[in-house]
Amino acid sequence: MVERLSLPTVTTPPAPHGADHRRGLLREGDRVQLTDPKKRMHTITLAPGRQFHTAKGIVEHDALLGRPEGIVVTSTQGVPYLALRPLLQDFVLSMPRGATIVYPKDAALIVGLADLYPGARVLEAGVGSGALSCSLLRAVGDQGRVSSYERRQDFADVAAGNVETFFGGSHPAWSLTVGDLTPTLRARIAEGIDTEFDRVVLDMLAPWDCVPVVADVLAPGGVLVVYVATTTQLSRTVETLRSDGRWTEPHAQETLLRTWHLEGLAVRPDHRMNGHTGFLVSTRRLAEGTVLPARRTRPAKGAYGEDYELPAPPGGDSS
Repeated sequence: MVERLSLPTVTTPPAPHGADHRRGLLREGDRVQLTDPKKRMHTITLAPGRQFHTAKGIVEHDALLGRPEGIVVTSTQGVPYLALRPLLQDFVLSMPRGATIVYPKDAALIVGLADLYPGARVLEAGVGSGALSCSLLRAVGDQGRVSSYERRQDFADVAAGNVETFFGGSHPAWSLTVGDLTPTLRARIAEGIDTEFDRVVLDMLAPWDCVPVVADVLAPGGVLVVYVATTTQLSRTVETLRSDGRWTEPHAQETLLRTWHLEGLAVRPDHRMNGHTGFLVSTRRLAEGTVLPARRTRPAKGAYGEDYELPAPPGGDSS
C-alpha cells in the first residue's frame, strides 16, 4: 500500500486594498514612481524577477520589493532613482485617458467648494477618465457614497479601470451608471434609487439642461459645483440657475497655478504656469418654497442686450 504525502496548502495573501494599498513595504502589484536626477518620472508596477529598462541602464524590481518607500535604487549604469508610491496628482497626470481630465488644481478646489466630508452622498455627472471620481471618493470615505453618471460607455470603461487601479480594487462607496443624466436619474428616482444627495458635481457640455433634475435630488442647503470650460457655458449656466429660482446667488471663479524656481538666491516664478483650465460655479439649494431676496447689484450697461437670449424657464418654452 502506497502512502500518499499531503503537501502543505499554499495560500496567497489577499491583495491590499484601501488604506493598506497606500502604506507599508513595497509589494508585488504596487505602482512605484521612479524619479531620476533630472526629475523625469517613470511609473512601474512591481513584479518579482522583472526589470525596468531605460537608456540609463536597468533597474531590478527585486531591488524594490520588500523595501520601504523613499529609498534610492541605482541602475546598472550607476544612475540613482528615487522610489515612491505616486500621489493622487501623479497618478491622475499619468493615467490612461478617455476624455480630458479634471486637473489636480481644479479637483482640489472642487472638493473644497463642495465642502465634502466623510459619509457625504455625492452625485457626479460627467465622469470622463475618472480623475475627479478618485478625489471625490477620497473625500467621502468608505462610508460615503459617490453615484457617478457617464453617457459614454467607452469613457465609463476607462474611468472604472483608473479608479480600480488607484484604490487597488473596486471602491465600496462608488457606483457608476452609463446613460444621460436626466432620463437615467429620473428612472432611478422612480425605482427609489438615488433620491437624495448632499452634494452634486457636474462636468459636462450642457449642465444647464440638468438643473431641474439636480434641484429635485439635492437636499436643502446642499452644494452644487459645476465645471465648465468656456465663458459662454459659464454665462448660460449661471443665468439658468438664477431663472430656476431654487438656488442661492451663483459664485464663479477659476484657478491659475504658478510654480516657482528655487535655486540658491535664484528664486523666481517658473517660466511656465498652469493657466486657465475651467471655470467653477458654486451655489446652494434653497428650501422648497423659499424666494431669494432680489439682488441689489445693478447690471452693467448692455449686459442684457437685444441679442441676449435668456434661458427658457423649466418646463416651458422661450417664447
